[in-house]
Amino acid sequence: MDEALLRSLTPSVLTVLVRRGADFAAAEDAVQDALVEAARVWPADPPRDPKGWLVTVAWRKFLDQARADTARRRREDLVDEEPAPGPAPAVDDTLQLYVLCAHPSLTPSSAVALTLRAVGGLTTRQIARAYLVPEATMAQRISRAKRTVSGVRFDRPGDVATVLRVLYLVFNEGYSGDVDLAAEAVRLTRQLAAVIDHPEVAGLLALMLLHHARRAARTAPDGSLVPLAEQDRGRWDTRSIAEGVAILQAALARDRLGEFQAQAAIAALHADAPTAGETDWVQIVEWYDELARLTDSPVVRLNRAVAVGEADGPRAGLAALAELDTSLPRHAAVAAYLHEHDGDLATAARLYAEAAHKAPNLAERDHLTRQAARLNARRRR
Repeated sequence: MDEALLRSLTPSVLTVLVRRGADFAAAEDAVQDALVEAARVWPADPPRDPKGWLVTVAWRKFLDQARADTARRRREDLVDEEPAPGPAPAVDDTLQLYVLCAHPSLTPSSAVALTLRAVGGLTTRQIARAYLVPEATMAQRISRAKRTVSGVRFDRPGDVATVLRVLYLVFNEGYSGDVDLAAEAVRLTRQLAAVIDHPEVAGLLALMLLHHARRAARTAPDGSLVPLAEQDRGRWDTRSIAEGVAILQAALARDRLGEFQAQAAIAALHADAPTAGETDWVQIVEWYDELARLTDSPVVRLNRAVAVGEADGPRAGLAALAELDTSLPRHAAVAAYLHEHDGDLATAARLYAEAAHKAPNLAERDHLTRQAARLNARRRR
């Protein structure tokens, strides 16, 4: 049986059921039951119209569920709405399902989990392992999310920006667990790009491809982090880079700049440099200026301080950094980097140690601790 086909059809089938009056939680259960039935029946008797078959079976599964706890009158109304056998309309409702899963009433973590479950087709166990939480905890999170969106109808304008932010959250979760969330985010974003022609969707896909292209070079054999400047660029995925750059160029040509396109442009400049020393930092600063204008984000200005330090010298970078709140995440790490390049090893070592204490994950903490130890060893010589 073609599992990829089943996964690709799931969002559209789920959307058909919701459109026909099923609440989200019941529709999702019915679609899962239909997928189980497909796994049993299709190997011996594959349907001519897989989507139509799934819609018909899932709707009947939903009716079976509804009959157990609804009044006779409501049951008869639902039976009248049963789709007729035969080919299903070739309409892709995936975007509406994305919008439902990224509903603003959901917390970011719940929106991500629901997107992976309903659109990505992952099991609750897979999502729980990817997020390193107990399966029961993830099941509760997904159930609460389903209840929250059950009453939401599809007659409201879609919030594509929220969908993109949820997908970016999925991507940034990285590569833990038995499901590669970064690769899954790329797959989901490709799916969204096939549904909606929007320059920011293209920008996000380009950004993901350009970042993902560096994956193999990001860690050493012992699992330690390798900074961008020290990565073996021969291990970067040139095919993904070329695809990302082509997608980005097409998006930028539409002259509707957004934050994901600007981020992708920065990533493309890093990918385009044959060596770290040949990076066009002046142009990167210019793109950070655009990104700051679009987002007014202090995190963007923090990253801009690093780029200014590379383009105009560490003291210029420290001057840009001085304008920012010291409580920003990774502020101490950026300050340490700039002070090291300015020759103040004592201050840099102290700040690296401070940054390690605040690091959000073990790999980053270990990297920053090694940086502090390295500078302390240099000072003792």
